[in-house]
Amino acid sequence: MINDTAQREIDWLYSTQLFGIKLGLDNVRLLLAELNLPATGQKFIHVAGTNGKGSTCAFMHSILKESGINAGLFTSPHLIRFGERIRDAERMITPDEIAAAIVRLREHVAGWNPHPTFFELTFVLALEWFAQRKNEWVVLETGLGGRLDATNAITPAVSVITPIGWDHMDMLGDTLAKIAAEKAGIIKPGVPVITMKQDAEALDVIQRTAEQQNSPLIIVDEPWKGEAGLAGPHQRWNAAMAVAALRAAGFNLATEVITRGLREVQWPARFQKAGRFIIDGAHNLDAARVLAQTWREQFPNEKAEVIFGAVAGKDISAVLRELSPVVGAWHFTSFDSPRALPAEQLQDTWLQLHLEDRPTATHARVSEALSTSQHAKRVLIAGSLYLAGEALALLENTPQAFERSAQ
Repeated sequence: MINDTAQREIDWLYSTQLFGIKLGLDNVRLLLAELNLPATGQKFIHVAGTNGKGSTCAFMHSILKESGINAGLFTSPHLIRFGERIRDAERMITPDEIAAAIVRLREHVAGWNPHPTFFELTFVLALEWFAQRKNEWVVLETGLGGRLDATNAITPAVSVITPIGWDHMDMLGDTLAKIAAEKAGIIKPGVPVITMKQDAEALDVIQRTAEQQNSPLIIVDEPWKGEAGLAGPHQRWNAAMAVAALRAAGFNLATEVITRGLREVQWPARFQKAGRFIIDGAHNLDAARVLAQTWREQFPNEKAEVIFGAVAGKDISAVLRELSPVVGAWHFTSFDSPRALPAEQLQDTWLQLHLEDRPTATHARVSEALSTSQHAKRVLIAGSLYLAGEALALLENTPQAFERSAQ
């Protein structure tokens, strides 16, 4: 249990989400400079992209762990607890460590205008912890975009750009080329870049940016051929990028270490099986497409009862359309996030698509949706990582551990 003092500080950090998402590097660069971060000699692998960022980071981190390297890992959002965002191979950051860091940061930024955002503070907090832990290597996932994302204040040893697709168009642009330009903004002069075969419009931007920055570009052109601990054909591509990135970073890893790391990876809410429940945070068109493909691969000729929830600002119609071929019935639900859409709105969106008729139900809470679908042979939970996190906490019978977040 988190003590009251620590909880107050963590609650204050969550309150900074009211400042919204502000893309730009001025604040975070100033804060890092004043705190002498990152630690001298620390090396980073920086990952951007629309889909597969977290999984690719998890594969790299797992391989490094198997090779005996205690690397840091920074990802977002968390599923259940804030501490999931900041960890190394040995453990997650503790609530007391989080609270102590927040006290220091809170005093440091008092009176700043503009005030640092939730993500900026979280990133700086992470770098401070990695410095304290003496993590020589850190695997770093961008939050949103790349060029103006707070994580882009560091210079990595390797940059990785996973597949680029349609998401956050309101902030990143209304064409794949514009979105790709934001993601490719993490490419630094002379720093090797890893990507994979993908949409020609996006790949062209990555290639041109790498050329302009005189950065060696490696395009992974085939998936990992061995076993991967995460389900779905797309995960074998993520595994291949992870291996290529570590090799570009200079690691000479034994085949058995790579094989074991890819097999033993742990990354929740990516086609995660929990009894008859499958939890997947697919929340955009491309993620929904690969989720449907993975379902067909794992459960041929079987339909799912789907518990679906989503946040505002997503192309819900596209996600529902991609998932529909594997759906036997819909359970639309709201969930504990200020950005969650009402279940009735999701149901209306589905009905307006005029696709094959499916039974539908609406639920005000995730617990209600889980209870109502209790007799189904197989239940798929999808549409948002925030929904996935709340569902996992309920399925693990630890609802009190769930920490609500908007970012």
